[in-house]
Amino acid sequence: MNRIISISNHKGGVGKTTSVVNIGAGLAKHGRKVLLIDLDPQANLTISYGLSESEKHIYDAHSNGNGLEPFHIRENIDIIPASSNLAIAEIELKSKDNDENSIARLINPLKSQYDYIIIDCPPSLGLLTLNAFAASDEVIIPIQPHYLAIKGLAKIIEVVNNIKVNVNRRVEISGVFVTMFDKRKILHKDVLDTIIMYFDDRVFKTKVRTNIALAEAPAVGQDIFQYDPGSNGAYDYSRIVQEVIDMESKFGNK
Repeated sequence: MNRIISISNHKGGVGKTTSVVNIGAGLAKHGRKVLLIDLDPQANLTISYGLSESEKHIYDAHSNGNGLEPFHIRENIDIIPASSNLAIAEIELKSKDNDENSIARLINPLKSQYDYIIIDCPPSLGLLTLNAFAASDEVIIPIQPHYLAIKGLAKIIEVVNNIKVNVNRRVEISGVFVTMFDKRKILHKDVLDTIIMYFDDRVFKTKVRTNIALAEAPAVGQDIFQYDPGSNGAYDYSRIVQEVIDMESKFGNK
């Protein structure tokens, strides 16, 4: 089984990197071998694991053609760190006739070594994100239940469909889940209804509730299951992980 998943939303502040860290950690707890790829020039995923830009990062592989060298975190989890130089990579990709398969070529030699390769995309729909979609089987979208957060949903659907038609026929939006959810707020319920209108049965049953422990864990280089396994955040992400695993029969043999 091998699944390559981009975690993407072109709006920032929706819990994208938090989701990559904790979905990856949860899958590892279930015995899946996971590679996390930080494709965001802000390098928040890299920082969450206490790594620095001095580590071998994806920009080195992209610019020098040396291949990706995963950095081992702990049992079942490896990471390809990011660098602020990834912003330069976006410019370089444009100079190569908008090459959308650059990241796929880097990932291909590693695919057989992992059950899951999870890509933390930049908060944009630029060439780095398009490259991630071109390399992926799936796109999963975390979304905050605010009006502005849902305004761009039609655009991300359009972009994924365009990649599917022109570059990578495998890729599809396999799931959407709500982060920072508060069931007491009418707005949150209304936004959830709108998300269901767009994505129907692809909306995860689990909503990730607002939980301070999720914000605190990266400061000590831990995922939520290490930092506070009894928290609402740990409970919610464990259920998100189970929903991802439940899709293995559909996507695991692509």
